[in-house]
Amino acid sequence: MKNSKAYFRGCLLGGAIGDAYGYPVEFLKLGEIREEYGMNGITELVCNEESKKALFSDDTQLTTFTVDGLLWADSRAKNKGIYAYTSCIFYAYQKWLYTQTGSFADEKYKFLLEGEVLNWEDLFARRGPGTTSLVTLANCINGKYGTIKNRINNSKGSGAVMRAAPVGLYFYNDSKTAFKIGCESGAITHGNPSGYLPAGCLAFIIAEIIQGKELEQCVLDVFTELREYENYEETYEALKQAVTLAKSSKDGIGSSELREAELADLHSLGSGWTGEEALSMAVYCALKHPNDLKKALWLAVNNDGNSDTIGAICGNILGAYLGSLEIPFSWIEKVELSDLMVHGADKMLEAVT
Repeated sequence: MKNSKAYFRGCLLGGAIGDAYGYPVEFLKLGEIREEYGMNGITELVCNEESKKALFSDDTQLTTFTVDGLLWADSRAKNKGIYAYTSCIFYAYQKWLYTQTGSFADEKYKFLLEGEVLNWEDLFARRGPGTTSLVTLANCINGKYGTIKNRINNSKGSGAVMRAAPVGLYFYNDSKTAFKIGCESGAITHGNPSGYLPAGCLAFIIAEIIQGKELEQCVLDVFTELREYENYEETYEALKQAVTLAKSSKDGIGSSELREAELADLHSLGSGWTGEEALSMAVYCALKHPNDLKKALWLAVNNDGNSDTIGAICGNILGAYLGSLEIPFSWIEKVELSDLMVHGADKMLEAVT
């Protein structure tokens, strides 16, 4: 078992670091990244001139609110016997909407202003919030939100999977439930199966990692669970291709050629703007460098696509797998709100152990 502070912290810190690593180059092509940072691409966290910290995007903001929702649900379950994980996550996302717009979707949600997470002023910064999440949440009145059965739209953007890792931490001893709640939390804003199923997959993988399984086995196990859900095919095929590519041998070529070959493999998986692509690209990077967070994140963010999201998901996976002690301390010092990531991780661990 990896149900200890190092691995819970590693998951959230790794995600924040991967997000911050890719955030400055999110919309750049690989050629443009190399023009800006040199032929090796972006190789370090880039700090903001004003704050002197590496800034993360809405990916980590929403991940933090997923933690908040799960902790609230845990409290209600223990104190009142009310099990309402998905609805609590929905209300936490309403808090995020408030940080970005200054208002809730419904006047009835003003009770949410009492939430502890809103005391962290830096979470109010706008960091390219996803249009789908903003618009969808802004229209969720009377406590109504998207579900798997009553899909709120047909979006399969990466906005659902990028925030799902904490579900895997909370339900680490029950991978099937982690998958289910991961999907349900994704469907709040993303109604296409290729939007919410990757969220379930990530939660499942994180749960299996915390159980102490080898990384490749965690990914292979998710295929069985994925097939239990309707319209799984697109996500299944994307993950299958990632696993196949990660296993392919590149023996006999030098380090620079190897790096280019891995970048080409990653490019063949897509650009990461949809859920199944973002997950498969992050999984490829993690499987390719399971014991080297730096190499995995370098690969994840130096591409033509959704660099911060691919980096965030890869960081969640390897952070949980390797633990916070294997994350360079210089990165933990540089990334903004690292203390909030530690606080959230520790509260999650306390809730489930």
